[in-house]
Formats: sequence, C-alpha cells, structure tokens
Amino acid sequence: MTLKELYGQIGGDYDAALRIMMMESLAGRMIVKFAEDSTFEKLMAAGAAMDAGGIFHGAHALKGVAANLGLTSLSRQASVLCEEFRPEHERTMNDEEVQARLQDLKETHDQILAGIQAYQS
Repeated sequence: MTLKELYGQIGGDYDAALRIMMMESLAGRMIVKFAEDSTFEKLMAAGAAMDAGGIFHGAHALKGVAANLGLTSLSRQASVLCEEFRPEHERTMNDEEVQARLQDLKETHDQILAGIQAYQS
C-alpha cells in the first residue's frame, strides 16, 4: 500500500499532509509515529472522568496533530470537543452527548490505526 492509498482508505487528505510536511517520506514517517502517540489515550481517560481541562487539552492537541497529518475527520471531531470544553466557554452538550462524541472519535481513530497497520505491513 502506498501512502496515498492509505490516505484514501482512512479518509485523510493526502495533499494537505504533503503541503504541511513538504515531503512524502516525512509524511509517511509522521503518520506511522501517530500510531504511537499517547494523546488519544489521554483524551479518552479525561473523557471517562469527565475532566473538562483534560478533555480540552487532549482534544486541542489531537486536533492540531490530526490537522497537520491531513486527518481531517479526526481533526474536526476533536475540534468540536475542544470548543465544547474551551475555558470560559459555556457547555452546550450534556455528558451523554460528550460520551457519544468521544465514541465517534474513537471509531475514527481506530479506523486510522487499522489503516496505518496495513500500511506498515
């Protein structure tokens, strides 16, 4: 599988990743490193505890990393949570809605990780 095929499989934006990384080899290395990043696990732990600060920081970090890698769907999902828990922002979602958003985020993340595993094989 090529890097471009991986991006197609996971619904990522290959061209956006190349605009930021400037080299396909760098984009390939960084997408593989994404699978090892602990940001997602920290966000999920904060979500399980409904730790507003932890959710904000985890979602903010994930949003940025995902955007830089061209993982647009994941970045958009993280952005919604980031804005929901932004300090001094009044929450509009109840806890059940937040948990549903986290579950959607997990499904997207799992799909991306499965694609990265296939890419590495």
